[in-house]
Amino acid sequence: MILTSFIFALMPAGTIIVYLILIFVLLIFSALISGSEVAYFSLAPNEKDFLKSEDSRNANLALKLLEKPQELLATILIVNNFLNVGIVIFLSALLNKLFHDTGTSSFHFIIEVLAITFMILMFGEVIPKVYATKNGLLFAKFMAVPLNSLSSVPPFSWLKKFLVNGTRIIHKYAKHRGVSITTDELEQAILITKEESTSEEEHKILEGIIKFGNTDVKQIMRSRMEVVYLEEDFNFHTVLDHILESGYSRIPVIKNSFDEVEGILYVKDLLPHINETADFDWKSLIRKPFFVPENKKIDDLLKDFQEKKMHMAIVVDEYGGGSGIVTLEDVLEEIVGDITEEFDEDVVGFKQISPNTFIFEGRTALVDLYKVFEIDGKEFEAEKGESDSIGGFIIEQSGRILKNNEFIKFENYKLIVVSSDKRRIKSVKIVIGQN
Repeated sequence: MILTSFIFALMPAGTIIVYLILIFVLLIFSALISGSEVAYFSLAPNEKDFLKSEDSRNANLALKLLEKPQELLATILIVNNFLNVGIVIFLSALLNKLFHDTGTSSFHFIIEVLAITFMILMFGEVIPKVYATKNGLLFAKFMAVPLNSLSSVPPFSWLKKFLVNGTRIIHKYAKHRGVSITTDELEQAILITKEESTSEEEHKILEGIIKFGNTDVKQIMRSRMEVVYLEEDFNFHTVLDHILESGYSRIPVIKNSFDEVEGILYVKDLLPHINETADFDWKSLIRKPFFVPENKKIDDLLKDFQEKKMHMAIVVDEYGGGSGIVTLEDVLEEIVGDITEEFDEDVVGFKQISPNTFIFEGRTALVDLYKVFEIDGKEFEAEKGESDSIGGFIIEQSGRILKNNEFIKFENYKLIVVSSDKRRIKSVKIVIGQN
């Protein structure tokens, strides 16, 4: 109030018009500066391209300002605050003059707060920003010269440097501290921020990225029972027959069993020798295998594939025995979904009998079950133990290999064995909604 009283003392009595003119001018400047903030920081790429193609002083200055967005924002905020403080001072002085001899001090205070807040928000913020949103390009060019001048005029230039440098220090400190956030929180954030414009495929990719780091190799690998391999005592023509039959470009080579993988044969290495005789020493072309443990996270595996420039790894258990194989394609499919090549056969791992009834192969991976049912599978993951297939899960829960038509109930699912033998469960019927 001391500053307002000082200004009031400088003004002769009856000069209300002077206050109104000063307030009006400051409001106009505040509106222009506020609108500039929206105009510059909401320019679309095509509008920026238009500025580049327009050979004019204002367009060039606008592009120059956009090259340093932090300095531009600092200038706008500093100037706008100076103007708003000026509006508060003069409007307060005007209201003091108008209500000098009436009412109580509390009444004066309420009137000042309401009047000043309404004036600044409505005419200095809301209206200009709405206009600038619809006429961003025009507004940006119009304010290019004033903003460029203000950014180099003291005290605005001094305060701008101080604010920008202080912000950089804060950002540097914040980066060192980092942010701790769990995957569950990220998953919840994605669910909350899902927009109508986001397609279902894009949303699934985001969910796949979140779960990526928590997935073990064992969950996505191909079991040794399903792996196509070559034995080292095969002759060259037998090798060629197996390659043609399988259609794969990389095939593991074993010695006596899958527990003794000698290496990986790349089919492209055989191309220069395609016309060799049956006794050709094809084993000299075998490449060294890459072994990974079952519990290795697939995000780490992806890094290894990138560093080693490999596409296939042999998965081993805790005793060093072969469990299966995992490929780069298997890893990427956890993010982007199934990748089907033009020569892939359409193999259906399940059949839907009714809206709530499905039949799966016993060897179907639990992660594939989650995809079909569109669930996160947290309940299964908590109880699956060492199993990673539907058949293995049933054995884990029951403690034995169930016979045909025997079943278990888990959560909201009834898992009925359709076919099994002494070694494994071949097919399973799953009914949803069976408590």
